[in-house]
Amino acid sequence: MKLTKEIKTAIIVITAILLFIWGYSFLKGRDLFTNYQTYYVEYENVEGIMPSSAVTLNGLSIGKVAAITIDPNSGKLMVELQVNTDFPISKSSEAVIYEPGLIGGKQIAIRPNLKDKVLLENGASIKGAVELGLTASMGQKLVPLQEKIEKLLTNADLMLSGINNVLDQKGQADLKNSLSELNKTMTQFHKASASVNGLLDENKNQIKGVVTNFNKVSANFSKISDSLQKANLGKTVAELNKTLANVDKIMANLESGKGTMGKLLKDEALYTNLAKTSKELELLLQDVRLHPTRYVNVSVFGKKNKPYIAPELDSLSKAKN
Repeated sequence: MKLTKEIKTAIIVITAILLFIWGYSFLKGRDLFTNYQTYYVEYENVEGIMPSSAVTLNGLSIGKVAAITIDPNSGKLMVELQVNTDFPISKSSEAVIYEPGLIGGKQIAIRPNLKDKVLLENGASIKGAVELGLTASMGQKLVPLQEKIEKLLTNADLMLSGINNVLDQKGQADLKNSLSELNKTMTQFHKASASVNGLLDENKNQIKGVVTNFNKVSANFSKISDSLQKANLGKTVAELNKTLANVDKIMANLESGKGTMGKLLKDEALYTNLAKTSKELELLLQDVRLHPTRYVNVSVFGKKNKPYIAPELDSLSKAKN
């Protein structure tokens, strides 16, 4: 069967109309061959969201923003979402406006609640939220930093002003003189350092000899320490401690008056008797010296002994008394 020109023209017109409808829907972000459900989200501020902005789920694009209307009474914005039915969304999910990057525009991310098994119906409302983008977050963090930098610059300005006030012509002259003196000091220090280096070079052999002698002394000291270690100083110290303990015991006995020496030190009566005896012995020796005939009497013809007469104290006894 041959097609007439009228039929061909009608087919072309119908095809053009269908292509126009499909192209218009595509430009609006809707695919005619995909089933969509419509949800509504209310925002105070849409943060630059526009019709045809992407709706994502875990980074996957599942729909588009169909339209944005404003409520004349409350001033809030109602956003219409068209979401692919292949991705069911629960009632407690959120539609969050976020910024995927520095270059791309804002998008709406569906944050599902996997624990909630009750799904949203077509035409229902979903809770909306706004997440700060990278630029806004950096701006908020940079505000305190900017304030600190401004304070720092103000303090630096004040400090420089103070330095300018302090460093007048006289202060600048004094500073120059101080720097000049410091330069001279550094020059002298360099000269002294060079002299010390020359002195070390000249006496290098002697220094080596001193170090060698020190090493020998250190080796000898090491040998002495080994000898002391082998000498069993612990036993010697123990015996010395034992001897000191005995001496302490003897001194304690003397202090308490025990034994002959203790009694001599502590018994006053014994001391008095010894002093009295010594005195009497001294008188006896003195009498023997002055009158020996009283004690040694040799008589050939048998003379009678003279009666004993107590001796008188001489000048020596008087001086002692």
